[in-house]
Amino acid sequence: MPSEHRPLATRDRAVWEAICGEMHRQQDGLEMIASENYTSAAVMEATGSVLTNKYAEGYPGKRYYGGCQFADRVEELARERACKLFSAQHANVQPHSGSQANMTIYLTVLEPGDTVLGLDLAHGGHLTHGMKLNVSGKLYRFVAYGVDPQSHRIDFDQVAALAREHRPKLIVAGASAYPREIPHDRFAQIAEEVGAKLMVDMAHYAGLVAAGLHHNPVPVADFVTSTTHKTLRGPRGGVVFCRQEDARAIDRSVFPGLQGGPLMHVVAAKAVCFLEASEEDFRAYAQQVIDNARTLAETLAAGGLSLVSGGTDNHLMLVDVTPLEIGGRLAEEVLERCGITVNKNMIPFDTRKPMDPSGIRIGTPALTTRGMAQTEMRQIGGWILEALKSPDDEACHQRIRHSVREMCRQFPAPVPPGCEDVLSMPAAASLPSQD
Repeated sequence: MPSEHRPLATRDRAVWEAICGEMHRQQDGLEMIASENYTSAAVMEATGSVLTNKYAEGYPGKRYYGGCQFADRVEELARERACKLFSAQHANVQPHSGSQANMTIYLTVLEPGDTVLGLDLAHGGHLTHGMKLNVSGKLYRFVAYGVDPQSHRIDFDQVAALAREHRPKLIVAGASAYPREIPHDRFAQIAEEVGAKLMVDMAHYAGLVAAGLHHNPVPVADFVTSTTHKTLRGPRGGVVFCRQEDARAIDRSVFPGLQGGPLMHVVAAKAVCFLEASEEDFRAYAQQVIDNARTLAETLAAGGLSLVSGGTDNHLMLVDVTPLEIGGRLAEEVLERCGITVNKNMIPFDTRKPMDPSGIRIGTPALTTRGMAQTEMRQIGGWILEALKSPDDEACHQRIRHSVREMCRQFPAPVPPGCEDVLSMPAAASLPSQD
């Protein structure tokens, strides 16, 4: 058998073992990073399909390569389903990531040096909302708005004042670490007043919008971007929505402006994702994500931890761990030992450094996909409190780790088709050798 046709397990043992190890890690631990989720087996099947072999530069009906009839159908399905799901006039499903979706808007609307308003990274924004080391911050003049010092909610008086002072060409709304629902209409009013375009990055909460549980920014914004993973529970990728009048300019910015050929296997998986998100059980899932987040937040607050803004309206919470006399980096490491994966995160007006900030960000999308509900959130909240209050107690961490494994066995995560037997192997057997 030619080597290229051999199964991965025999063709490249090292990569296969790393993948198996990751499967065990995902099954045996509590994935609580707010930007992560488990896709369905159908999404994974599409992502691993033969469409990965097809180059389809261009758009349906206007490709630069032959043999694209099935690629065209897949992309048409993805666009139609995305538009229907979010009540949009036009969707471009080709962006490889949320970052490239955001850059699409900038390339369409802005010239280098133009002024943009975006949420401060330390207050919950994203790297592509003007962080100085990101290409967005290097090419454009971003002015940062933030949250109110007391409420930790977006300070719309500041947004309006900055907009009047700087007259931006574009205002960016949306966040990557903001635990409250965002009133997009207030941004739209400010943008209209100063003659700016409005872009909403709904990457984190798109699934909640799809389920009708959060404000839909599409009717009030000029442009909306999103990832297709996170709460939307699809493959890793991006999508852009706009009005029909801007469709041609947006499509040109994606291709040939930023990208070459689309990843057709991922576009197919996006189509599956949009179909799944349109079904009734997805709405129940999204509601459970919110209910779980609120229950977990209440449990942590009752245990003495401080929550940014006092709670959550969505899928995530920001926790200030400094009252326990530890920082975010140690908190992340301690919880990792317990089999609980979170990420260290800056909180508004943080006085600590970004690599060891004051907070951690915790989300509920992945655990909700596994079927966990409020009872499990209270138990997990108790483990988090116990671990963080005893950061040096290895016996405590091991005890929690054992309990985490037992809970995970009750709520298995989806696995790729044909890989079920991998999980029957001992975890150590799936790890690379130390030779």
